[in-house]
Amino acid sequence: MRISVDVGGTFTDVVVLDSATGTLRLEKVETVPRNPASGVLEGFRKADARFAEIDYFVHGTTLGLNALLTRTGAKVAIVTTRGFRDVYELGRTDRDTMYDFKYRKPKTLVPRHLRFEVAERLDYQGNVLTPFDRDGAVSVARQIRNEGVRAVVVCFLHSYTNPAHELAMEEVLRQECPEVSVTLSHRLTREYREYERTSTAVIDAYIKPIMRTYLDRLGSELRNQGYGGQFLLTRSGGGAMTATAAKEEPVHSVMSGPAGGAIGAAYLAELTGYRNLITLDMGGTSLDTTMVVDGQISVENEATVEHLPISTPMIDIRTIGAGGGSIAWIDDGGALQVGPQSAGADPGPACYGKGGENATFTDAALTIGYLDDRNFLGGAMGIDTSLSRVAIERLSGPLNLSLYEAAAGIIRISEAKITGAIREISVEQGYHPKDFALLGFGGGGGLVACNVAREIGIPTVIIPPGPGNFSAWGMMMVDVVYDFAQTYVTGLANADLAAVNELYANLEASGREALGRDGFAPQDCRFIRWAELRYEGQEHTVKIEIPDGELTSSHIPRIAASFGDAHEMQYGHQTKDPVEIVTLRVRAVGVLPKPKIAKLKQGTGDAGPAFKGSRAVYQSTLDRFVPYSVYDRFKLLAGDQVAGPAIIEEPSHTTVIHEGDLATVGEYGELVIAIFSTKGGIA
Repeated sequence: MRISVDVGGTFTDVVVLDSATGTLRLEKVETVPRNPASGVLEGFRKADARFAEIDYFVHGTTLGLNALLTRTGAKVAIVTTRGFRDVYELGRTDRDTMYDFKYRKPKTLVPRHLRFEVAERLDYQGNVLTPFDRDGAVSVARQIRNEGVRAVVVCFLHSYTNPAHELAMEEVLRQECPEVSVTLSHRLTREYREYERTSTAVIDAYIKPIMRTYLDRLGSELRNQGYGGQFLLTRSGGGAMTATAAKEEPVHSVMSGPAGGAIGAAYLAELTGYRNLITLDMGGTSLDTTMVVDGQISVENEATVEHLPISTPMIDIRTIGAGGGSIAWIDDGGALQVGPQSAGADPGPACYGKGGENATFTDAALTIGYLDDRNFLGGAMGIDTSLSRVAIERLSGPLNLSLYEAAAGIIRISEAKITGAIREISVEQGYHPKDFALLGFGGGGGLVACNVAREIGIPTVIIPPGPGNFSAWGMMMVDVVYDFAQTYVTGLANADLAAVNELYANLEASGREALGRDGFAPQDCRFIRWAELRYEGQEHTVKIEIPDGELTSSHIPRIAASFGDAHEMQYGHQTKDPVEIVTLRVRAVGVLPKPKIAKLKQGTGDAGPAFKGSRAVYQSTLDRFVPYSVYDRFKLLAGDQVAGPAIIEEPSHTTVIHEGDLATVGEYGELVIAIFSTKGGIA
């Protein structure tokens, strides 16, 4: 058996898969913000997981991300090269908002009095210009000990080419401050750009004590229950890492939760043949969207989280505050707004009856008839429509709207925000939405997917099996992954290919060693090579895949052509300027056996046996309620069709199909919805 658990801001999702039969069990429990490990264990219990029979436990968590968002991480100190104390605060000396005179740069995670200097200096090739001052390092370590910090970052200039001085500083810190965790920048990224490298190491150190405590506690609880299988954590860049690796380099887990949905989307793309997907993952607190292009998820090597750069591979996921718990409010101009503030799990939406007084997206969906108050989470959780109405009426009065107009407005504003996020990740990246299907999942994805697709011109919506638990489902499909990189700036045409081949060999050797520690045999390891290239004089790079094996001069024209095509795709043009290599990358993959996914029994095309009745849904364009047919998704068979207006219900998810839309059940139980376009019928 396998089990995966995704801890979200509102609910913790659990999926148990019987590898022999391919059958799934899906469960949801409420997240416990004060003790997320207890929520995970409650999920195990609710799913009746037999600890001794589980081979793999894959976990996604937002614990590290939440520590960044709420600024509740560890007290961190930085040790850097003399003269570079303020690199971390100066950054790129830019500002996020050019014309906002009220803009104030966010506070750094490490104040100036906790940034220390040690005399040492390397050049860009790693040659020693100033020897490491051990006596000065000891003095700095003792100052750090007196400050009572929990974690120390060591980031020396050009240590990505020669880590000797960082290793020497680590030795000093181990002797003088043995109780403090130490993060060396070169272990996280062997790339240039001092500010980004420092920021990456600071984030790692900032969340490391929290993550270690959490993973140690959870691992201990699992062992006490008799669990002896693999304990894996999803990585921000896709794939998974062992819990041991996560405790050493937790920066790779910052986007651990949302990564599961992207991994699942890529697997579903191969399974169903819809190889181009845009995901719409609407959870309780936020909405995440990413792209699957030709079956591959987009992985960026530079990202920003809460204005802080991270130079580690990360799936290109855009997140906005548009979840089921997003709070509706009136701005200073008297206009209705939704989010980014969220009611979260406690107190949650007003309808939960836990003390929440703010109207949320969930309250609005309940009020206009999208949701059934008697069948929320399959009836496991009671909700109160009257509480939602009271909360929304507090807004509708000042807005001079009816109760239902205000509720429909909350839904419409959320859909508009989601459409904007999808445009940003698709149209602004050079892709046309009509070439993609929209994959809707998360607790609220099916409520908005059809209208969002119609608005942006996407012809097909897919609702996967178990959409409310889909991110956890995606975690079932992971491989263990390690990423390695080395900055090596040289012209492509005259590159020293012997040196390039040696660097790739060294990166692969590091990957082979890491996977070997995790117990992978050589035949279960594979390596993917990339390179980041640019035209000479450019600042930004484009990543392309590099052929396996020894590179020869015959490969150069093909690499140049691939770069040109990728550059045109990303920036809209090519030039005849010389091309240069900037960074070499290797992804080491430990291949895990993939579970078999059971196919659905074939039906006759008639969805009649799944019909439950009808429910009135408010339509703002008509200003009246319209009857929607209601179906039980678990009674639908492959090939069955449902025409809108209709609602398809399952315990953890509701899919709303509007007039003219047509849903067909796929062979794995996915709902494939053809979207009706007002410009000419089914899109």
